[in-house]
Amino acid sequence: MRTADLDFELPSDLIASSPLAERDASRLLVLRRAGAELSDDAVRSLPALLPAGALLVVNDTRVIPARLRGVKASGGKAEFLLVRETGGDGRRWEALGRASKPLRDGALIAIGEGLSVRVLGRDGMMLDVELIADDPRAAIERHGEMPLPPYMHRAPEASDRERYQTVYADRPGAVAAPTAGLHLTDGLFSAMAARGIERAAVTLHVGPGTFAPVMVDDLDAHPMHREWYDVPAATAAAVRAAKRDGRPVVAVGTTVVRTLESWGLDGDATGETRLLIQPGYTFKVVDALLTNFHLPRSTLLALVMAFGGVDPVRAAYARAIAARYRFFSYGDAMLVL
Repeated sequence: MRTADLDFELPSDLIASSPLAERDASRLLVLRRAGAELSDDAVRSLPALLPAGALLVVNDTRVIPARLRGVKASGGKAEFLLVRETGGDGRRWEALGRASKPLRDGALIAIGEGLSVRVLGRDGMMLDVELIADDPRAAIERHGEMPLPPYMHRAPEASDRERYQTVYADRPGAVAAPTAGLHLTDGLFSAMAARGIERAAVTLHVGPGTFAPVMVDDLDAHPMHREWYDVPAATAAAVRAAKRDGRPVVAVGTTVVRTLESWGLDGDATGETRLLIQPGYTFKVVDALLTNFHLPRSTLLALVMAFGGVDPVRAAYARAIAARYRFFSYGDAMLVL
């Protein structure tokens, strides 16, 4: 796919920097692939829009307050974004870092009472760091900030600890939220259950690469980021049963799509995926998709175009912009059936 096909002009005032007062109050643009039909609706209509008996699959990853700000021994400021835990006790991490001057091996940065970060080494842009604390995970929760996407152009607020997190978040490890799930509430799940819509969960720890713009002309040359995923045995069984019975599998978000399709391709229930889904890909597991509106020149938009069709998705985005839908993490949603 040519990266130019992922470009579109988005007015900056359509980028949602804060969530609505109620999670399920967002608008919903519905794209029905049969006939490329578009219609405007609301997230609260989801229980009625999804086929009775469908299997809804969510990503239960939990966003950690992964941004740590501190001070070097020289007095200069430093900042880290924890990306991936590499040890089993919360002490060793891969991290992105920046400071007033380059961070050198051995540098010790004081984050707050009871927490410091030591730089152990570097691999390209990624740092190998050690968290020095009695209980590193508790120290992250105490001193870290929620890693809001850069396009929000604001500092995290106390409310982001709850709102930049799904109501079913369970397994800590993400540095970005699986944003399609931010719309879902216990009330919506109850209404879906009343229509026989089942729910299952996978885990994919969303990494910062999800925001990385495509910088090459041909998407095939894009160095796809890796993310850890897990498909529990109960979820695998639920998906197989749905496929056997002819019931649609509905993915809540692109992270669920990547997880289920990675599992469907190689059968590995747990591992790291670098799967790049773009137009021409044949979907093996997912039958419907709930997703937010994504960044231009992003692999997430390529995935949505692969699922919904390049021209229909382009038309959907044009309609969303004209109708002033809210974009990105705290924005409105699209349902592709």
